[in-house]
Amino acid sequence: MKTFAYRFATPVVTGLFLVSGISGIALFFHWKPGLFHSMHEWLSMLLLVPFALHTWRNWNALAGYFHRKALMPAIAASCLAALAFAMPSLNGAQGGNPSARTLPLLTHASLADLAPILRTTPDELAASLRQRGLSVASNADTLDAVAARASTPANQLLLALLPPPNPRN
Repeated sequence: MKTFAYRFATPVVTGLFLVSGISGIALFFHWKPGLFHSMHEWLSMLLLVPFALHTWRNWNALAGYFHRKALMPAIAASCLAALAFAMPSLNGAQGGNPSARTLPLLTHASLADLAPILRTTPDELAASLRQRGLSVASNADTLDAVAARASTPANQLLLALLPPPNPRN
């Protein structure tokens, strides 16, 4: 194990750090999040293993940073930066991906209320669902109700009904 750590820990840490850094930048700029999200999460978790090996391999050098009192201010500054991002949630603010909170609002809305948001009429929306082989009783139905009768997820119905993006928006 020690030979493996001495030979591969630093190169693997470097490779996974590059992947994590590039995918993190892509996520920050919202470029193809579906492509990078799980890659970033899983490979960043995997990065912990060679990081631990790298730390073990270079423990004496790392201990020198403790003795020179250079490591603790850097760790403290990193923790303070992390706390600044965590504070809104700790104070009760709801953060995170707004689509996780928006999708249920849309799938719980009646077809009559949802239609203008989807740039259509309630009758056209109901007709579109019926063309997909779904049962729509009235424009008062919700996508949740329609989806439940069809044993399909409501968010899939919503995504199928979304209009194409407007290039001017």
